[in-house]
Amino acid sequence: MPAAVGSSSLLLPPIAKPLKPPSSVPNRTLSLRPVPAPLSARSRLLGRFPIRAAVHVDKETPENERPDTCLLSADGPESPAPIRFRFEKMIREVQDEVCAALEAADRVGKFREDVWSRPGGGGGISRVLQDGAVWEKAGVNVSVVYGVMPPEAYQAAKGKTGTGRGDSAVNAGPVPFFAAGISSVLHPKNPFAPTLHFNYRYFETDAPKDAPGAPKQWWFGGGTDLTPAYIFEEDAKHFHRVQKQACDKFEPRFYPRFKKWCDDYFFIKHRGERRGLGGIFFDDLNEYDQELLLGFSTECAKSVVPSYIPIIERRKNTPFTEQHKAWQQLRRGRYVEFNLIYDRGTMFGLQTGGRIESILVSLPLTARWEYGHQPEEGSEEWKLLDACINPKEWI
Repeated sequence: MPAAVGSSSLLLPPIAKPLKPPSSVPNRTLSLRPVPAPLSARSRLLGRFPIRAAVHVDKETPENERPDTCLLSADGPESPAPIRFRFEKMIREVQDEVCAALEAADRVGKFREDVWSRPGGGGGISRVLQDGAVWEKAGVNVSVVYGVMPPEAYQAAKGKTGTGRGDSAVNAGPVPFFAAGISSVLHPKNPFAPTLHFNYRYFETDAPKDAPGAPKQWWFGGGTDLTPAYIFEEDAKHFHRVQKQACDKFEPRFYPRFKKWCDDYFFIKHRGERRGLGGIFFDDLNEYDQELLLGFSTECAKSVVPSYIPIIERRKNTPFTEQHKAWQQLRRGRYVEFNLIYDRGTMFGLQTGGRIESILVSLPLTARWEYGHQPEEGSEEWKLLDACINPKEWI
């Protein structure tokens, strides 16, 4: 999952004082200021979230104001193919919805926001809630990025498991690209409350610079998956049921196909086990028309809150012991191993010079690696590990 739009949002440095909750920010309209290229008209919006300038990292430029859009003017709503505009609008709405739901569940922690632009084109809005009552770290990031990626980054973005008609073999030279997406990883404190990852993205590439005439490619990708430390069957069934309902609105074959794809993708090869209990995952998807896939991506993204928040409300205050916490830390170690070794988003982000905090925000604040640890057979910990080794059909 490409880091600019993939499995990560931003890990930000602590701030001097707590930010006010979004509901306390008065609605107001402020005047426009001159716009630095390449972003189009930029203004302070009617804000739900306080805005702070991002720390300058890598090639990104911190911005003091949230933009109306990160798109170039040519890609606005009046463009011949406004898919970029509509996708950006969707991910901005979902970011607001998810952040509001997470704050409501936490009741103490509040998101802070950083806005950044990219010299090559585009930018992003990154929100992180850290050390709250419920969330150890919750990041929700949107980005819209233009640029040129080397062949190896193109291969990381496309992968080898896709089944669409995109040209994954094109690797002749640097490839101009457009990428937009929303990405989030949510790590709760309570070991009985599961980690959630979701990401939905849209990609376009032009012909490689030394391969004129190659066709433009486009594809959608994304997914939502659940990573608990302990199994509650009702939670797993609820989560998968909501994912299936989203899929079934478009194609009855989507859920079984993308459920298996998720189980196969989030596989830690050197451990012989999955990262968690799966969900849905797809990439390199362009075998249907853009309207259907835009609608499908929207439905999946809008399903994050109803699939996850009811689980958090059931588990966030469950009493736990140090043993429970230690097992959660070991499972988080597996999460780190997958993201640093196998995740395509991490590779894509590093190979395209992405913002390093964006690439690594998916990592938890704390994790554990214990030498030779094996859970006792029949224990609750063993049941989770067995489900990660042998994926189950939950519905």
